[in-house]
Formats: sequence, structure tokens, C-alpha cells
Amino acid sequence: MLGKLTWDAIPLEQPIPMIASGVVALTILAILGWVVIKGHLPYLWREWITSVDHKRIGVMYTLLAMVMLLRGFADAIMMRMQQSVAFHSQGFLPPEHYDQIFSAHGTIMIFFVAMPFMIGLMNFVVPLQLGVRDVAFPTLNSVGFWLTATGALLVNISLVIGEFARNGWLPYPPLSELAYSPGVGVDYYLWSLEISGAGTLVAGINLVTTVLKVRTKGMNYLRMPMFCWTTLATNLLIVAAFPILTATFAMLLLDRYLGFHFFTNEAGGNVMMFVNLIWAWGHPEVYILVLPAFGIFSEVISTFSGKPLFGYRSMVAATMAICILSFMVWLHHFFTMGAGADVNAIFGIATMIIAVPTGVKVFNWLFTMYGGRVRFQTPLLWSIGFMVTFIIGGMTGVLLAVPPADFVLHNSLFLVAHFHNVIIGGVLFGAFAGYTYWFPKAFGFKLHEGLGRAAFWCWLIGFYVAFMPLYVLGLLGMTRRMQHYDVPEWRPWLIVAACGATLIMCGIGLQIAQLVVSIRRREQLRDQTGDPWNGRSLEWATASPPPAFNFAVLPHVTDADAYWESKQRRFDEEPQYRDIEIPRNSATGFVCAFFATIMGFALIWHIWWMVAAGAIGAFATFVVFAWRDHDEDVIPTEEVARIVRRHWAQRHALLSREAAE
Repeated sequence: MLGKLTWDAIPLEQPIPMIASGVVALTILAILGWVVIKGHLPYLWREWITSVDHKRIGVMYTLLAMVMLLRGFADAIMMRMQQSVAFHSQGFLPPEHYDQIFSAHGTIMIFFVAMPFMIGLMNFVVPLQLGVRDVAFPTLNSVGFWLTATGALLVNISLVIGEFARNGWLPYPPLSELAYSPGVGVDYYLWSLEISGAGTLVAGINLVTTVLKVRTKGMNYLRMPMFCWTTLATNLLIVAAFPILTATFAMLLLDRYLGFHFFTNEAGGNVMMFVNLIWAWGHPEVYILVLPAFGIFSEVISTFSGKPLFGYRSMVAATMAICILSFMVWLHHFFTMGAGADVNAIFGIATMIIAVPTGVKVFNWLFTMYGGRVRFQTPLLWSIGFMVTFIIGGMTGVLLAVPPADFVLHNSLFLVAHFHNVIIGGVLFGAFAGYTYWFPKAFGFKLHEGLGRAAFWCWLIGFYVAFMPLYVLGLLGMTRRMQHYDVPEWRPWLIVAACGATLIMCGIGLQIAQLVVSIRRREQLRDQTGDPWNGRSLEWATASPPPAFNFAVLPHVTDADAYWESKQRRFDEEPQYRDIEIPRNSATGFVCAFFATIMGFALIWHIWWMVAAGAIGAFATFVVFAWRDHDEDVIPTEEVARIVRRHWAQRHALLSREAAE
């Protein structure tokens, strides 16, 4: 009846997961209780859960990423603390629990923090920058988000029912095959990422179509903001790379469930084929994460320097060069496989070549700042911190691209330090820069500047204290994923790294405090102009937060910095308003995710009747959606005019008051 699921699946004898899951469950119940008691549930259902508005979906992606950041960082701090005390001892984490923690940490941070954060920012900003009212496929956008949330939910369910994978954030065979991992941990990993990967692919198709086919009048390719270009490159990579991931995991699932031999050591299987396939996805994935951050830094640096982006066309060329070259370097992840000197040399040279367009971007950012009226506010601080940190990470990456050096440093903590140098310094710093920069556009008030600066410095200093020692440990020969160790020279460096992780924890605490304080002081931090940073692109032409229809009249673009150019001209005539059609809210995404959760959980535990019920429910949901008679709502002309006139009245009053002062 319940397949492999028994009471033994709940780890009652392990206090850490039980306490953690209890705290999470109580927190969720408390939030749900508060929502119901306060009467907010109808509002949440109507305005958020069933929304197909790209802005709401972008905010929900970002919120998911921030919540999962707390979970992923909890794993990180436990790892650092374990290694700081596990000298000649077992520490406080048993080996089987420690293995699950480092596997969950990597999985969560890549798939459920970095990816949703970047997709959320792209969802929110890109249609506004393109001067349009929504993405190409609004309901599909909702489905993509809720499938991603389903994957995150399944990973967290593994904390209390069953176990998570113990083989790292990538499930290398033969360890992930049924003979060596007979439990459900690998199945939790595979099904959560198959489901969330489908959501990511949906988002990628949607955003590629939006950038290529849904642009306002006059917005040709070389007038698009740089963030739109990096969005295009990122989502082209998603569309090309994520099917590889889906197919690879599907083959591993066939090995585990039906006794196939794609990646076994016998019956014609080939373990190295898995490594080839996973990194054919995995290296483009690095640029899927960091290219949107490059676009964010381009927007922030240009705005806070008061200048157009230096070398716009070279930035476009560099972005698309990275998009293409990222598919030509995957083998540098396994130089030690024995492919031979010629193959290793080719991929080593390709890896060094891909550093060139990245260097072009860094110089263009520096030249943008040079001679500008630079305002050192929090978004720009994240950008400058990124440039310094990412350059160090990039140089260590070029070092690892030299095959003889990689033979020495392969699988050591040097590699861990390099990877975090790039992902934290590039992706997370970019996400925080974009979050701070576009927050007033999303919610109508700025984030507290003082707490934002304090959080930045804790993150920056904490990063260097936490990860620079890992370079030293790698050179001293410490391999990754060690639950305990017996080498006395390693311990001081590990204690320093744990102190750095504590500093990062302080940075996260300050970011939470910044959000709470900003909400409480929102009237003091209110943005009534819609343009708090004196921005250059079209998202700043709307109210903060933007109305459901974004633009009452779609703008006509004549310049690369469309909004900056329009601010130089005066508009005396009010435009002719018309009725506006917007997509109708739909529960399709949420309901599909509900059935996907049931299916995923049932597949993990081999509850086949539940699998069938979930599949039927998901199919029925799509049939009902396909047969809808009315899929759009109409905002009448009078309502459009009222919303726009109120915004401009507030804006003119504020500007007049500032001019008088």
C-alpha cells in the first residue's frame, strides 16, 4: 500500500534532523495560522498563489531563493563547525549525516538559491525593460515557478522522512547506483531535480521567447539594456543544457528502477559517460548562473556612475561569446580521467580563451566608472566587491585550467575555494546587488542603507576569512568532503574558516534585520517618483510598484538608454488611453505542483497507485486549463487613466517640492 515507506523512515534516533524539522514545521504552522487568523488567505490566493503577473512570480522566485539560502547556509555552518572540531575525533555529526549535509548544501545552493534568485530577477525586470506588459507565456511562467518550488519541497521533506543523497551535489556513479546507495536519498535528489529542472526549462523557453519576440516599438536588439542581453544568453543556455541534465538523470533513474546499465561497471555500462554528460550540462550551468549577474552589474554600475555603459557593443559580443564558448570547456572538470595530453591541452586552452570576454566586461565596467559621478550606495558596493572577488576566483580558475596543476589540486579544498570564489563573489553578490537595486521598484520603498552597508561588509570580509584558508588547505593536500582528519597543520586554517562562516552568518542576520526595519519604516523610505536611483532603462518609467499592466501606453524607443533619453524631453500632451487586456489569474501552476509533489514523493517511495493518481490529476489540470473560455481580464480606460494620473501627480508634487527646497 505504501511501498517502501515505513515508520523507520523517520530518523527518531537522530536529534539534529528531528529538531531542525520540528523548528521548520512549527514556523510554517505559525505563519499559516497567522495568515488564516488575520484573514489574509483570500488575498494570498488571489494576488500571489494564482497570479500569472511576471512581477509577482519574480518576487516569489526571489522569496523562495532567500528562504532556501537560510536552509543551505545552515548546512554550510554545520560543515565548517564540524571540521573545526573533528581533529582526532568524530565531531558532532556522524559520517552518514555529514555526507547528507554536504550533498544537500550544494544541491540547495545551486538549484534552489542561485537559480531561483536569478530567474526571479529576470522575470521581474526583463518585461519592464523591454517596455511590454508581460512575458510571452504568463500561465506557463506560473507553472515553472511552482514546479521549482515542488523540487525544493521534496528536498526539505527528505530531512524528516527518509534521507538525502550522500554522494555530493552531483550523483556520480557507481556510488549513486542501487548497489551502493540502496536507500531513497539518491531518489529524492533525482526526482526533485527532474521536477524542478522541468520548471527551469519552462522558464528558459519563456524568457528566450520574450526577449526575441515581445519587445516594444523601436526596441531593436542593440537598444536592449545589457540585462536583457545576458537574460537572452542565459536562457539560450538553459534551453540547450537542461535537456542534457534531464536525460542524464532519467538514465540514472532507469538504472536504479528498472535495472538498466547506462552507468554501471558491468553489462556494457560506462561510468565516464555520466561524467561527460553531467559536465556538458554543468559548465554551461556556471554561466547560466553568472551571466545574469553580469547584466545586473552592468545596470548598477552605469546608473551609479551617471554614464552610459562603456563599450556597449563589445559587452554584447562578450556576452554571446561566453554563451557559445561555455559549451566547449566541460572536460576541464575531469582532466584526471586519462583522456590524454592532447585532449587536456585543447580544453585547457579553451578554458583560458573564455576568460578573455569576461576580462572585456571587467574593463568596460571600470571604464564606465572612470570619469563618472560615482555614488557609493549599497548596490554599487556589491558590484565593486564582486569585481575584486571574481577576478581572484577567475585567476584561480585559469590556474586549474592548466592540466599539470589540476592533477595536483584536483578534488582538494583549493577547488572548493575557487568554486565558491566564483559563485559567491559573482552570483550571490550579483543577486544581492539586483535585490537591493530593484527592491524599491517592486515594493515602493527603499531598503535601509546603513544596514545594507553593514551586511555587505560582513559578507565581503566573512567570505575572505572563510574561503582564503581553503586555498592554503588545498595546497597542503586536504581533500574535500572529509568528516574528520588527523593532520595537525590543517586545524588552524579550518578554525579560521569557521570564523569566516560566522561572519557571513552575521551578514545574513543583518540582511534579515534590514528587511524588517525597512518594512517598519517604509513611509520614511517611500519612493513616490518610481525612479529612486535616477535610472536609465524603462523599468524606472513606471510607478513603484508598477501597475498590473506595467505601461498604460507602450513606449516608443529611439535610444539604448531609453528612459534616460526620454527624461531629457518634455511631454505636455497626455497620451490617449485605451482598455488594456491582461492575463487572467490561474491556479494551473499551483495545482500542477500539488500533483507533481504527490507524484515525486510516490515515485521516491514506490507507491505506484499514488503515482497514477498524481499523473491523472496533473493531466486533468492541463485539460481544464486548455478548455478555458475566458483567459483575459480587461482594465477599463477610466481605471488606467486614474492609476497613471495619480502616479504622475505624486511625482510632480514631489519634484516641485524638491525644486522649491
